[in-house]
Amino acid sequence: MKNLNQSIESHYLKEGLFEDIVNRLKNQNIDLNNVKRSDIAGADEFHVRGAAVSKELANCIEIQGTSVLDIGCGLGGPCRMLAEEYDCNTTGIDLSNEYIRTANELSKLVKLDDKTTFIQGDATQLPFEDQSFDVVWTQHVQMNIPNKKKFYSEIHRVLKPSGYFIYYDILTKGKGEISYPMPWASNSNLSFLSKAEEMDLYLTDLGFTKKQSKDQTQAGIVFVDALVARLKECGPPKMGLNVLMGESTKPKLMNLLGHLKNDDLELKSGVYHK
Repeated sequence: MKNLNQSIESHYLKEGLFEDIVNRLKNQNIDLNNVKRSDIAGADEFHVRGAAVSKELANCIEIQGTSVLDIGCGLGGPCRMLAEEYDCNTTGIDLSNEYIRTANELSKLVKLDDKTTFIQGDATQLPFEDQSFDVVWTQHVQMNIPNKKKFYSEIHRVLKPSGYFIYYDILTKGKGEISYPMPWASNSNLSFLSKAEEMDLYLTDLGFTKKQSKDQTQAGIVFVDALVARLKECGPPKMGLNVLMGESTKPKLMNLLGHLKNDDLELKSGVYHK
């Protein structure tokens, strides 16, 4: 497992990520003493539909003032949004040391470090006490985790009674071989896609009750289509997912888009209640 985690962390690794973002802000003549979340939102929400879908997920439940754990938090964009707009006490955990370093620095930059905490760790071995959080939140995470049962059981463990699990994920429909690279994996050895039915079975076996689910596939196709079109026409944006994926941005997005359109993959979101 250690070697797999190292390989996954290497897939996402981009050295000097925070410094790169700061330089991009400077190049846009943004005052570093007055950086807003919107100035970095193009890069700090590493999932299809970015900040828009995070806001949508937040409005699925009464999340105001709750304690939230974001597993696979990346650069921490959702945590900062929940802290600033919903007065949540947020904690983010991610396998990548560089993402966590950058998340902490970005929170300082936008003056939200008093309401956000970011730590490096493994989603299947969460370093938190039982019943620690009102809400656990994941976006595009399970694809890198082979042991789904342990992953979802850890979510159940750290949730308080009557807590909520909110997810937004890319799932397989099992209709064909997946082409790589993808945003979450450079090859099949790092990818552990599951079906929606399998995820639901794990969660209901743990005692969760499904409250809602939503097919996000078409909205995702529209988003990625527009992203690819802009890349072709205008090149990489000043602050976008290219900050994280570099030169591999276009082939990764093209592969994802093709599989969503061909019905090999789907995007789903949902809420489960403990």
